[in-house]
Amino acid sequence: MTTTTTTATEAPRLPGHPLFGSMSDLRKDSLGTFLRARRELGDVVRFTAGPPGVRATVYGVFSAEGAQQILAGESANFRKDNAFYQEIRESFGNGLLTSQDEDYLRQRRLVQPLFTKRRVDGYAAAVAAEVTTLTGEWEAGAAESVDVLDEMTRLALRAVARILFGTDVDTAVEIVEQSFPQLGEYVLSRGYSPLKVPRDWPTPGNRRAAAVHEALYAVCDRIIAERRAADRAPGDGDDLLTLLVEAESAEDGSFDATELREQVLVFLLAGHETTATSLGFALHLLGRHPEVQKRAHEEIDRVLAGRTPGAADLDALPYVTQVLKEAMRLFPAAPVIGRRAVAATEVGGVVIPAGADVIVAPWVTHRHPAYWEDPERFDPDRFTPEAEAARPRYAWFPFGGGPRACIGQHFSMLESVIALAMILQKYGFEAVDTEVPVGSAITLTTAGPARCRLTPRTA
Repeated sequence: MTTTTTTATEAPRLPGHPLFGSMSDLRKDSLGTFLRARRELGDVVRFTAGPPGVRATVYGVFSAEGAQQILAGESANFRKDNAFYQEIRESFGNGLLTSQDEDYLRQRRLVQPLFTKRRVDGYAAAVAAEVTTLTGEWEAGAAESVDVLDEMTRLALRAVARILFGTDVDTAVEIVEQSFPQLGEYVLSRGYSPLKVPRDWPTPGNRRAAAVHEALYAVCDRIIAERRAADRAPGDGDDLLTLLVEAESAEDGSFDATELREQVLVFLLAGHETTATSLGFALHLLGRHPEVQKRAHEEIDRVLAGRTPGAADLDALPYVTQVLKEAMRLFPAAPVIGRRAVAATEVGGVVIPAGADVIVAPWVTHRHPAYWEDPERFDPDRFTPEAEAARPRYAWFPFGGGPRACIGQHFSMLESVIALAMILQKYGFEAVDTEVPVGSAITLTTAGPARCRLTPRTA
């Protein structure tokens, strides 16, 4: 652990309202506020929010080196104990995203075999089937334009639901589409509130959230019960829920119904958000940059020659992968990652005290001029192997990092490359909305459409 030294200083504080600090700025535009703080005050900044007596203090760490220290090098000192993770835990359960210590290690050991490269590669056909359905709907409806963010959210939800639940796709997708945005806003509101009303008080917000929870839990519990009751031999069924039901070991036992529900909810949330965000913004950015889109079309046509891609094609589509990585740089699905310090620690020459809330922010680090020239420019050539090797490891970390890195990152990249390649086989894109307002809740949020005109291709 990097202990504090006599040369370490207190982090500079972002100026704010005399009474409420930066609370209003963080509520209105947290991502813009974090960018401004790094630009004006440096790589470690202190934020205060809320009135005296209930004021919260948060330390923002914006350098790649600081992110690596917090997420990887000294990860044991930075835990998921902050207010936002507690709200996510209470909304979605104690699954892989929120669990800690032995609970997390046990869950990770039980779930890890479901995410081996061989297992994940086997889901390529399911992803391709959902993309074929989507583009078929566009073709049948003679769609002239689509909101690519909405469409990619629908695609990613259907794909992960098919892989999780097998045939129970439509019910799960409908419930998730209705429930997750409402829960995200509820978690955000409670996370920022210095005075939290108990969840069991019958306020309008609590009652709406309780109804959403009930609907989500009901569909998950029904599907889990059906899987448990199914008369099938072990190994007969390759959807993730069946594998979760069957997962067990002599050391860790197996998941009970509550644990299964919590894992399913986390997989639904995390399993579609990264893919939907990276795909939607990749298409939006390609629609604004025809020269980049032309290079992607040329690679896809040359490599695939009209056939459906599979897992074995990923290495042969490096430029498509670079497009996605650059979209994930500019629009990371998890723009802010929170932790809480166990012990006082020096980060970048600044003291972070014991018990302090800390955030690292891919949104900011991915735009840091020390690592990215002209950082707002869309340029997939930033992700050639040579360019990647020349940068610090944590200059780009859309999947987090360290021992808590996203277990599904290979699945997300597999799904994203296959889907983007198949969509670009069929269509060209021209952006109608050149700017898309964004914000941050549990994940990256948008406040406007991202419409693109479609041009059917014959190649």
